[in-house]
Amino acid sequence: MKETEWAKFIAEKLDAEFRGFQVVSGQRLIYANEIMEYTKEKPEYNEMAYETDILIYEGDKERSWKPRVVIEAKIDSVTTHDAITYSQKSATHKYVHPYLRYGIFIGNRKDYPLPGRLFRHGAHFDFMLSWSGYIPEANEWKELKKLIKSEIEASKKLEEMIFNSRSKVRKEYFLVHKPLVTKCVNGL
Repeated sequence: MKETEWAKFIAEKLDAEFRGFQVVSGQRLIYANEIMEYTKEKPEYNEMAYETDILIYEGDKERSWKPRVVIEAKIDSVTTHDAITYSQKSATHKYVHPYLRYGIFIGNRKDYPLPGRLFRHGAHFDFMLSWSGYIPEANEWKELKKLIKSEIEASKKLEEMIFNSRSKVRKEYFLVHKPLVTKCVNGL
């Protein structure tokens, strides 16, 4: 199975699970705008976009929508180059969409855990996940849905914190904590 086929399979399966959100594969998402020239009315710019493997967005593309979660999909293995490249893509997307959550998802890992190179070189990932096969076991599917739900909520909270930070009626936080959550293959 190709990564694009697997990403599409997962996106279609997830799309049925999240009401009020759309899950698609292959959607292009802007990561930068280069100013080409300033005019009297507004700057002229060139938009650049990367294709996403899996994008979860809120809204309706006919009117307006917001990206909430991007998932890079890999199968079998991840090289050091992959980890560095996808982590950097995460950073560039988050620069334009500061509330975006971004992760990597590896399928068909058999009995292998997440590779250490992801921990070392995946600094801009909000989550990392792997499945033993292409088709999820019940607990793998449950954990993926739970993870995405929490990432959507984190995205909404980040958006509120960032864009309402100067409002007189904003929530006034005194603590922000980003915990590290892990789950072991063998349950330990």
